[in-house]
Amino acid sequence: MSITVRVPAKVNVQLAVGAARPDGFHDLANVFLAVSLYDEVTVTPADELRITCSGPDAGQVPLDASNLAARAAMALAARYGITPDVHVHIAKDIPVAGGMAGGSADGAGALLACDALWGTGASRDELLAICAELGSDVPFSLIGGAALGTGRGERLTPLEVGGTFHWVFAVADGGLSTPAVYGEFDRLAAGADVPEPAASPALLDALRTGDAAALAGALANDLQAAALSLRPSLADTLAAGTAAGALAGLVSGSGPTTAFLVKDEDAARTVAEALLASGTCRTARVATSPAPGARVL
Repeated sequence: MSITVRVPAKVNVQLAVGAARPDGFHDLANVFLAVSLYDEVTVTPADELRITCSGPDAGQVPLDASNLAARAAMALAARYGITPDVHVHIAKDIPVAGGMAGGSADGAGALLACDALWGTGASRDELLAICAELGSDVPFSLIGGAALGTGRGERLTPLEVGGTFHWVFAVADGGLSTPAVYGEFDRLAAGADVPEPAASPALLDALRTGDAAALAGALANDLQAAALSLRPSLADTLAAGTAAGALAGLVSGSGPTTAFLVKDEDAARTVAEALLASGTCRTARVATSPAPGARVL
């Protein structure tokens, strides 16, 4: 018997970052939108815990105990006194190390799949608590849709979305380390008065009404300057996407994937083709949001 869970990527339509805390984390106001790019995580009983991966960039995915899918299986097993003897296979379609929470998605997917396989009967709150222990973005991968993440991003408030938004994601060569991007944010902010992070009322209103033009005007990422400082070439990608007719573009999370909000499906195709022709990205992916969270298939 095996269980397969499909789990979405995310884009941060707003990422407000506070000053560094004593524990090294930052308080955030992080508005997540799940998008229709998915990984599928399949768990099957095995003699020992084993991780395999297929799909684009599979070679970049760690197959040891550092993988969030492995950590999720071990965390759930420890809580219920089970030996985590499963083969976890990740069919990868979310860009790797791209600021789209691909690793977090795999953690949430493995957690839900193991829960179903083992019949633990864990409540949603228990699963979300394990997700929060695994990483700041993992709880959102479980619930999907749209949500405001506070604390370090793990405390979620679901948000209403009044329509479908169309996106193009330009995938860069190589990844950007999230800790390195936060480190650069701290360096750039040194000596400045960093305001308390708060969600933008205009952005939340644009989501609620499904107004793409209003959302485009409200997109914001406090990590973008740090990502551009570490990877200046991303500025060329952002310029190419907006020149091709995107309503707005921004670095997705800690990057290096850049996200472009577009008017409709036709515009998405046009912008994706222009981005590929520009030579400023490795590939361009079209998606819509919101998308459902982790689901057993």
